[in-house]
Amino acid sequence: MGNIVWLASYPKSGNTWLRVFLANLIANKPDPVPLDQLHRYCDDEANPAHFSELAGKPSAELDLDEISMLRPQVHARIASASCGTRFVKTHNRVGVIDHYPLQNLGVTAGAIHVVRNPMDVAISMTHHFGLSLDDAIERLGNENVATQNDDLFVTQVLGSWSDHARSWASLDSTRVLTVRYEDLLRNSRKQFAKIARFLGIGGCSERIDRAVRHSTFSTLSALERKNGFREASDKGRFFFRKGTTNEWRDVLTASQMKVIVERHSEQMKRFGYLPKVH
Repeated sequence: MGNIVWLASYPKSGNTWLRVFLANLIANKPDPVPLDQLHRYCDDEANPAHFSELAGKPSAELDLDEISMLRPQVHARIASASCGTRFVKTHNRVGVIDHYPLQNLGVTAGAIHVVRNPMDVAISMTHHFGLSLDDAIERLGNENVATQNDDLFVTQVLGSWSDHARSWASLDSTRVLTVRYEDLLRNSRKQFAKIARFLGIGGCSERIDRAVRHSTFSTLSALERKNGFREASDKGRFFFRKGTTNEWRDVLTASQMKVIVERHSEQMKRFGYLPKVH
């Protein structure tokens, strides 16, 4: 067994929130960990520097086949650079691409998977990626979706929202903890304490409480407004926009809701996201 614990999610589903909590839990300091210091506590498997070093050229010049071939080596290097558990962010679905694994299971210890209602994911995507709602909904249902390869991140293979959710939630349950974004919002203390216990670092209530306080939306929003955040999209003003649930009830049309439910009903039912019929 390896030492990488994947922090996995479809984009705009709470991955950054999870990373902030873990950074503050590990740091255990009186003040919140600055956003530009998250990389000290959690690596990113899509960091272009990892691929550029192995390829001997800028990662932006690599095609998908080259990135796919290098990915298992990148994961092995991330794992070997740490003597203990290493948290690694990923938006990749579980599986293979071009016959290469999207996760190097040989260096994997487990994963924390955050899932969010696709109705709200679609809305969040419009702000972050500059998409229309219909385009965001179409993207959620596209089995071939992958992110672009640029100076910030190498290409990540998402698949559809359903593909992504199914792939992570169907892994060995003893090594993967799936948490709903909505439950994190509803009872942050309880859910983050569960995550800490899963990782074997949940023995100190005071430490968990401090990490939760340092991870509130108001704290993160204030930190971003003061110092910025490199992961913010150039399509939206701020990365931390609202941090709410059920926004879809006021934003999506009946026909848009119908499209999402028709395309993702199986996984929405699995996670309790199917809207109630009145």
